[in-house]
Amino acid sequence: MSGLIHSGIKKTNQGLQVKFFSFCIKHFATVAAVALLTVSTSAQANYAERDDVRRFIDELVNDHGFDRAYLNKLFTDAERLDNVLESIARPAEKTLNWKQYRPIFVTEKRTRRGHDFIKEHRATLERAEKEYGVPLEIIAAVIGVETYYGRITGKYTVFDSLTTLGFDYPPRSRFFKSELKQFLLLSNEEHIDVEDMTGSYAGAMGMPQFISSSYRRYAVDFDGDGKRDLWHSIPDVIGSVANYFSEHGWKRGQGVVYPVKVTDPSVVPEKNSLKPYDTVASFMKKGVVLSGMDGSEKIAADDQATLLKFYGKQGDEYWLGLKNFYVITRYNHSDMYALAVYQLSQKLKEN
Repeated sequence: MSGLIHSGIKKTNQGLQVKFFSFCIKHFATVAAVALLTVSTSAQANYAERDDVRRFIDELVNDHGFDRAYLNKLFTDAERLDNVLESIARPAEKTLNWKQYRPIFVTEKRTRRGHDFIKEHRATLERAEKEYGVPLEIIAAVIGVETYYGRITGKYTVFDSLTTLGFDYPPRSRFFKSELKQFLLLSNEEHIDVEDMTGSYAGAMGMPQFISSSYRRYAVDFDGDGKRDLWHSIPDVIGSVANYFSEHGWKRGQGVVYPVKVTDPSVVPEKNSLKPYDTVASFMKKGVVLSGMDGSEKIAADDQATLLKFYGKQGDEYWLGLKNFYVITRYNHSDMYALAVYQLSQKLKEN
């Protein structure tokens, strides 16, 4: 998920502009390839004439019963988006640390809008919490971090983005072709016009920024109108986020992550592990001390956890993440994303 996270960084914190004068060698070949692809745009303008696209169309027709003429027209009209290729292949602007990342997403403005969102949709959020076991503040925080509660959902035509990435971005061509197939199947199932489906440059869609495969697998019809609409139906959005977390193993009533003190820095891994790898009891024996707990949350000695280190405003800070922290990272594979969602959710609990 979180297809808009980098665009969100730019829009939400325009003052945070970092220029790079040296590029990572590992990205050079990709950038060069994209440059060559950009030069040859006119030669590749009509996707329907390409052999690889024809094979893709054959698969959809033979395996999924698509109309060949319909697909030929879609790919004939498809627009290759060079800005999408540039965005996905560009070396990372700068790897933000927690000190830089947190102020982008955990803000008073985002908190106020989150309180308004919860107030307006409390009944639906409470129903989702009861049904799926995911706290309503977590659900709201995910939507808040992903798209500012639906205000920034992406302007790219998903079909054009996925076609561009599937056929003109070799490093991840297999993945994006698969997502393109899932997208076309989704459009048929939900009776949505392909041209109306917009999202991030990488094909993440709607208020919760689901990619096509996640949309098909985890989206739910929470308003009971017979379709799953993640652009316009806030009940569907809320229910789908909650279902996603539930399906990935969210533990009802368990905490997420706790600040800790570390007496022996040697027990801290060089790189944060998203997945829990040891028990709480074991960490405590190694000198890890819990320094903050919500009395409503439960933590057991045999709970699996991961010890995390972040560089924050006051320097190094340490956290102990439980299974629910790991579940948040299944939505977006980033430890800072998960911590931002959690901390925003805590602010949304405040009156």
